[in-house]
Amino acid sequence: MSYDVIVIGAGPGGYVCAIRAAQLGLKTAIVEKRGTEKGALLGGTCLNVGCIPSKALLHASELFEEAGHGFKAMGIEVPAPKLDLKTMMGHKQEVVDANVNGVSFLMKKNKVDVHYGAGKILAAGKVEVRDAAGKASTLETKAIVIATGSDVTPLKGVEIDEKTIVSSTGAIALDKVPERMVVIGAGVIGLELGSVWRRLGAKVEVIEYLDRILPGMDAEVAKQSQRLFEKQGISFRLGAKVTGATKSKKGVSLSVEPAAGGEAQTVEADVVLLAIGRRPYTEGLGLEAAGVTLDQRGRIPTDKHYRTSVEGIYAIGDVIAGPMLAHKAEDEGIAVAELIAGKAGHVNYEVIPAVVYTYPEIASVGRTEEELKEAGVAYNVGKFPLTANARARANRTTEGFVKVLADKETDRVLGVHIVAAGAGELIHEAAVLMEFGGSSEDLARTCHAHPTISEAVKEAALAVEKRALHV
Repeated sequence: MSYDVIVIGAGPGGYVCAIRAAQLGLKTAIVEKRGTEKGALLGGTCLNVGCIPSKALLHASELFEEAGHGFKAMGIEVPAPKLDLKTMMGHKQEVVDANVNGVSFLMKKNKVDVHYGAGKILAAGKVEVRDAAGKASTLETKAIVIATGSDVTPLKGVEIDEKTIVSSTGAIALDKVPERMVVIGAGVIGLELGSVWRRLGAKVEVIEYLDRILPGMDAEVAKQSQRLFEKQGISFRLGAKVTGATKSKKGVSLSVEPAAGGEAQTVEADVVLLAIGRRPYTEGLGLEAAGVTLDQRGRIPTDKHYRTSVEGIYAIGDVIAGPMLAHKAEDEGIAVAELIAGKAGHVNYEVIPAVVYTYPEIASVGRTEEELKEAGVAYNVGKFPLTANARARANRTTEGFVKVLADKETDRVLGVHIVAAGAGELIHEAAVLMEFGGSSEDLARTCHAHPTISEAVKEAALAVEKRALHV
């Protein structure tokens, strides 16, 4: 069979790329190994075992905690909630199934052929697809897009079994609430899933090699967020490294040492979540034989048009440089499809939002203060606390703040950082503003409905020029 475009990998980057290519009139196929002989399970890690199921559990566990601890203060008397974990997991699976089936529908709607099996590049223009039974077929194409995503980064001495030592995949499928959970890694995944099980009753400790949580995010945001998580009951052991894990019938014993060196301590847990990051997944793709080069971190180098070292082979998403975010991969999938079709695809990497779906949420777009200082950019800061926002008071969601960073000379907004309930939704007015090169004054002079949490964004913009009204 011959195509204009074959996409290997049906995660957010891959399936969006396939849809856009088909919209542009290109004969398109997608290859996905996740699933069974009955067919591919589309959506990749994100829809099946990542973004979507974790958000279902985050939301459900937040409601569980709200019912148990938040209702009484608002005059709502209810019995103590009882956890039915099996039903909660059933809710999670319903959400996953609906989204996966939705992507299958989109493939049919856009006339994208789906091939189930592991894809391997034989050469430019040739893709082998081998199903679970070992049967192989060869597809021909003018262009190949690699969108195979990423996998869990391993840690020497800590072997994942998805039962007592789990990755994110196992952490969203536990059959009971552990009494003690240790999370290795204070990044997004560790904090999100650690917070789920803390709300459901586990005692959670986070061990992080660095001396701070959320590496790469604004330092003030990370510091304030850590205080809020500690207030909720999560404990942190920073500047520490896990050097080994021993499993027994009682659970897991971790050997933990100071990152700078020193005497080891033993930390006990019923379940250990390994969440130290993700790495590009390129295994079995035949890249070396096909002539596609990798960098020292296992990523596929590309030019600004997503072309690899081999003509006709492109790469997007987690396998190339940049933040490992589903929406970044989606935008790259759209861009590469448009470029293959002869159009002008483009991604603005300066305006890619990032969200941590803890409670409160943490959202950012653009530069951090540390990045601006390192680059020698003079800037002004405007901050506004949620304690001074009327709607936040009414909702009893006053934890957090908004911070706006603007160029000192031009007033162009360079970064916005939000810690708040619903921060993942609030951040997008900042993203739109920045996409159009807007200033803090533009944001400050935009009328915001009252009373809303969004007013805190406006007030932070006003605070850039030291003229906030409500603080």
